[in-house]
Amino acid sequence: MKPDIHADIMAVQALGAASPTDREEATARMEPLLVKEASPRRGQLNDLALELATKSVAFREKLPEGVRSALADLVRSMNCYYSNLIEGHDTHPVDIERALRNDYSREPRKRDLQHEATAHIEVQRWIDGGALKGRAATQRSICEIHRRFYELLPEELCWAEDSETHERVRVTSGELRAHDVRVGDHIAISPGAIPRFLVRFEHAYSCLGKMDALVGVAAAHHRLLWIHPFLDGNGRVARLMSHAMLRDALDTGGIWSVSRGFARNVASYKAHLTRCDMPRRNDLDGRGSLSEEELANFTEFFLATCIDQVSFMEGLVEPRRLRTRFLLWIHEEQALGHVPTKARDVLTAILDRGELPRAEVPGIVGAGDRHARRIVAALVEKGVVPSSGPRDPLRIAFPATLAARLMPGLFPEKPA
Repeated sequence: MKPDIHADIMAVQALGAASPTDREEATARMEPLLVKEASPRRGQLNDLALELATKSVAFREKLPEGVRSALADLVRSMNCYYSNLIEGHDTHPVDIERALRNDYSREPRKRDLQHEATAHIEVQRWIDGGALKGRAATQRSICEIHRRFYELLPEELCWAEDSETHERVRVTSGELRAHDVRVGDHIAISPGAIPRFLVRFEHAYSCLGKMDALVGVAAAHHRLLWIHPFLDGNGRVARLMSHAMLRDALDTGGIWSVSRGFARNVASYKAHLTRCDMPRRNDLDGRGSLSEEELANFTEFFLATCIDQVSFMEGLVEPRRLRTRFLLWIHEEQALGHVPTKARDVLTAILDRGELPRAEVPGIVGAGDRHARRIVAALVEKGVVPSSGPRDPLRIAFPATLAARLMPGLFPEKPA
């Protein structure tokens, strides 16, 4: 309601006039920031990190570049879908794909969630372009992720509600919170202390060796949520930061997503995060203020989830199986008269080679340029070949509307 919003605006302006309160909490309160080498769990975690690195690199290297780039586009939508789903926002990838084509729902809430999805994808595309290479865990980058995301959100999604008072306060893009917050049983540090804690955070996670970086992604993920630097959006910022850290450590190519694993095991994911808030229990539980054992448990869960998602995607796009699913689909489309008969030959050539120069299409189909263009146009219309420049080579695409057929299990089917 307008009077309520007006009151909140005045309250935020009043808060902005004074410096946020710093209760002078020691940054040691969030130690340990890594599972230490001396921990009895560290050897097991190193083994999981090595397995993840080996599987991720092998998966990326065996995919042709055309398939890899198409898969990265689909994974951005998938990552967006599952990350927002964890927050209770269910925008199906089919609706996300429509929004990317500027086709928005007339229903206000659904349209707002579509804008939220495209904002998430835009930020991940920026990350995938290498914008945060080598600096994903810096305070500047964390604030930049939040700023870019919230600048693209509709007004209605830029308000946070206090879980106890139900007062609504506007979230300012990229700005650290000026309010005290409570998340479940966890009372976050005072707002004035956040910059100091982020300096310590940056120092801990920005200059790690490869093994420490892989083992440390989970710890950074939790500790950022523990700091809770923003009034809202912390979960998605943490998952986008983790995505960027994994890209740095593994050069993943963006072709798999840990968010899908979190969303499919959301109760375990949230329970692990809550248990990581627990204080150190005894002399066998590390030397920090927080429980090292629970941090190790979450790290194991995090790395095992990553490995599971690499394995899932690897099986999904195994060349022989992927080719079979595409050809079964195109056979049905040809039988129904939805695409020209020679479209199968063009699709087969793209799948086998990764990409196909347009000039070779007439030779493959045994027809002239006009008929060749009709075949390509039909494949573009169906979404299995992206619309690109007239001289660009043809590559494969994975449209969300065909995901149930071509990429089964990637995400739920859209209800009719």
